[in-house]
Amino acid sequence: MAKLSHYGLKGEVKMVDVSAKAVTTRTAIAQGFVTMKPRVVDAVGRLKNPKGDPLEVARIAGIAAAKRTAEWIPLCHPLPLTHIDVTARLCKNGVEVRSAVTAAAPTGVEMEALVAVAAAALTVYDMCKALDKGMEITDIVLLEKTGGKSGAYRRAAAQPRRAR
Repeated sequence: MAKLSHYGLKGEVKMVDVSAKAVTTRTAIAQGFVTMKPRVVDAVGRLKNPKGDPLEVARIAGIAAAKRTAEWIPLCHPLPLTHIDVTARLCKNGVEVRSAVTAAAPTGVEMEALVAVAAAALTVYDMCKALDKGMEITDIVLLEKTGGKSGAYRRAAAQPRRAR
């Protein structure tokens, strides 16, 4: 049975020692959604926002956040990221945010990919909240990861909770 890695023998919280782990190429892809009312989707599509293009600002926010993940997540290692790609795409009921992160490192980049999506989604909310404070940030998930001792992971296809 797998055990939680961030705890010592006495139950104390600790940062995992990765000094003996091999440096390999690690990748992770994550996704999330910001659901919004049709009028907000229309406004985003027309880029009528005094703060600028919310999708482009969100993309840049996601990239910046991925690089600072170790500051967001207390026991996360700072990693030398070699590639970060964040997309924010308008869809029927809101915005789909996706990130892909790569590093040559002794530990994975799953948290960096998830933080990128979270920050980008929060930025979409911030940019559009004047039009709809009832937007929802949902379904932030790891879609896949490669590299490392645990091998590859791919999320099983799931039915969306809402029509997208």
